[in-house]
Amino acid sequence: MLLGDEEDKLGTKLSTVEPYTTMESSIYAIFTKAYVKAATSMNMTRVAAVAPFGLCFSSKGVRNSVLGPSVPEIDLILQSEMVKWRILGRNSMVKGSKAQEVMCLGLVDGGLEQSSSIVIGGLLLEDNLLEFDLETSMLRFSCSLLLKETTCSTLQIFKTCLCQLLMFS
Repeated sequence: MLLGDEEDKLGTKLSTVEPYTTMESSIYAIFTKAYVKAATSMNMTRVAAVAPFGLCFSSKGVRNSVLGPSVPEIDLILQSEMVKWRILGRNSMVKGSKAQEVMCLGLVDGGLEQSSSIVIGGLLLEDNLLEFDLETSMLRFSCSLLLKETTCSTLQIFKTCLCQLLMFS
């Protein structure tokens, strides 16, 4: 639990078991409304959702790079506006079939009974270096390793120590 209330029912968890980030329904509704607004301003076209995702777009005309599709960036604000974790297209969008030309937001509605308000899943964690400092109870994180033209699978110094740990916890 990174942040939580006294009953540990709210807050944010990290999970390498969950493939996609899940949000409690009320948070998901607010988040997707803002995301649709940002996507519309980028001329993205919303299409029918593909399960388990609730928000999908046409991939026609969306530029791609090593950072993934050019879609609205997601900033996870941690302790203040100065401490944020920026999520780029490769860590937020899931590609549908090529024939369908669909991409879906890899954040899903976790329902009303979810034990934590947000569970950050594997897709958002992928190719981000996380350091858990148990002595100071701090979480440190890098920008996307893709910005440094590397990935967990090619990062030699921490390859077996940290990146593999993230995959199997």
